[in-house]
Amino acid sequence: MPVSSDIVATWRRPRAVVRRLLSMGRREDRALMFLMAACGLIFVAQWPPLRRAAFEDPSIPFDARIGGALLAWLLWMPLIAYAIAALTHLVARVFGGRGTWYSARLAFFWSLLASTPAWLFHGLVAGFIGPGPAEILAGALVLFSVLGIWGLALWEAERAPEAAT
Repeated sequence: MPVSSDIVATWRRPRAVVRRLLSMGRREDRALMFLMAACGLIFVAQWPPLRRAAFEDPSIPFDARIGGALLAWLLWMPLIAYAIAALTHLVARVFGGRGTWYSARLAFFWSLLASTPAWLFHGLVAGFIGPGPAEILAGALVLFSVLGIWGLALWEAERAPEAAT
């Protein structure tokens, strides 16, 4: 299935999609592609709010804001994501998780990519509507989508060892 179809399917049945991704075998390049695609799309989602902020406060130009977001999302966030995935695998191990380091990474990286529609929606709301109840609701959608998909994906990833290793 194409990645876009998998993203739509994840919003309906996240555990089934993660189970299928894990059954495809251990592919670090696939996991890294999920992470980099997610970080790239989240970076793009930041453009409208950054443009709005630069318009409202011209003391920091738009180019500087975009440069900071680029550094954060395409350099630092991938490194932080690996650390978060490792930490959650260790916590899952304490509670009886039987997955692998790879399955924990795949669960987190996929949850970031699968939640990018919510990130893009939040970016549009924050950029075009601005602060207020709509932005709070869009932010809540992002939070619940990331945590919900990640929780279910991690549950599936830590439930049993990978079949293809």
